[in-house]
Order: sequence, then C-alpha cells, then structure tokens
Amino acid sequence: MVEEYKKKLDEKIKELNSTRVYKKITPLHTKDWYLKWAASAFILIAVCFRSVGIPEMDLWFSVIGTAGWGLVGYLWHDRALILLNGTLTVLLIIGIMNFYYGV
Repeated sequence: MVEEYKKKLDEKIKELNSTRVYKKITPLHTKDWYLKWAASAFILIAVCFRSVGIPEMDLWFSVIGTAGWGLVGYLWHDRALILLNGTLTVLLIIGIMNFYYGV
C-alpha cells in the first residue's frame, strides 16, 4: 500500500486512462510567465489602493497591470485578452488624464 503512494503523477494519470485528468502544461520561468505574475501583482496592489481610497495610485497601478496583461495576450495570440486589457488600458489612461487635468 505504501508503494502505491510513491508512484509518480504521470504514472497515475496513465493508469486512470481518463480524459478528465489533465497535467498542468503551463511553462515556468519564461518571459510571459514573469510578465503575467507581475501584471497580476500590479492589479492586486491597485485594488488595495482602491479599497483604502487612494484613487491616484489605483489608476497608475491598474494601467500598468492591464497593459502588462495586454502584452501577455499579444504574446499568447489571445484576442480576448488583447481586447479586454487594451480597452481597459485606454479607459484607465483617460481616467488618469481626467484625474490630473479634468479632461
């Protein structure tokens, strides 16, 4: 019974012969991997600023995070990510201009 637990994940998946079990295939430590995590961190920090009522920092961190995710979408050839984050980046830049210049 102890040896059953020592089998590697790949062997267990092969034994199951199921289409519902997937092994993670996301590459690690590539430039898009670092970019997506950095962009996610910027967005999380932006939400923290938003929750404590500092809109200026929220806008800046949000625009950096969404621009980063837009670049990830470009690297992945993912049109949904490009559309969403490209639009958000433009809207946030308009928000920054409105904050500083009242445009």
